[in-house]
Amino acid sequence: MKKVILWLVLVAIIGFLGYRVWIAYQRSQMKEIEKTAEIPPVQIEVVKTSPLIESLNLTGDVEGLEEINVFPKTPGRLEKVKVREGDRVERDQVLAIIDRDIDGLKFETAKITSPVDGIVGIVYMDKGARVNPPDMGPNMGTPVVKIVNMDTVKVVVNIIEKDLSKIRLHQKAEVSVDAYPDSIFSGRITLISPTINPMTRTAKVEITIPNLNHKLKPGMFADVEIIIRKQDDAILIPAYAILEQSNNKKVFTVVSGKAVPKLIEVGVDQGELVEVRSGLKAGDTLIVAGQHQLSSGDLVRIIKGGTK
Repeated sequence: MKKVILWLVLVAIIGFLGYRVWIAYQRSQMKEIEKTAEIPPVQIEVVKTSPLIESLNLTGDVEGLEEINVFPKTPGRLEKVKVREGDRVERDQVLAIIDRDIDGLKFETAKITSPVDGIVGIVYMDKGARVNPPDMGPNMGTPVVKIVNMDTVKVVVNIIEKDLSKIRLHQKAEVSVDAYPDSIFSGRITLISPTINPMTRTAKVEITIPNLNHKLKPGMFADVEIIIRKQDDAILIPAYAILEQSNNKKVFTVVSGKAVPKLIEVGVDQGELVEVRSGLKAGDTLIVAGQHQLSSGDLVRIIKGGTK
């Protein structure tokens, strides 16, 4: 009987001690949880390098490198138009015949000839139309045919004042048109206007493109991309990781479990991604969420993010 009582006492003591140990463990766990809860959670990304192409995207119109309206040299009535739109013509080729007769008088017919090699872009007048040459007075004359040089074309764009410093003569440009959505036409800048239009604050820029197959036609609407800079190892970070501070921009990184702010200089803004030109390097641990309430030196708890 005494042995039974002794065992019961021992079991009670062991149970009591176990309970005290369990209570102490639970309290320590609660303290750890409370301590952890005080450390702000953050999400991170490891900074990496990426290729970057900086470009100007513009729109413009395709024009023939040379576009010449041909006028008659004498007044009269068109007796015959010898070309159609799209015909290739050579210099001095006859384009039309003018009947110069007037009431009671007969004259030899006059010829209208092409001043250049090219393609007939527009035939303005039909047979029987009355035509006149331009003169020094208010009479602007009657154009009969437009001749276009289509072996080479130009795309005319207008560039805003602040972007002019980014371009130069002979800089490469890529052109696309709706008629050939899968084709890119390469050209180069051949003219930058020395003056700015005071109404639009833009300058006229011409891009010359070889066009031996005549795919590009005057009057087409063109999308233009002028490549300004290419870089293989640019640093791009999410725009939402950047904080504004006065006139400065900063981000937070994680070093040894603590938040470390870094001032950065930004470059190209691609919308969701922003180029960082200084202040970060590849391999830095960047905080991309949870950074808004942080101060320098704060402990942080990483709940999601990349690895190095």
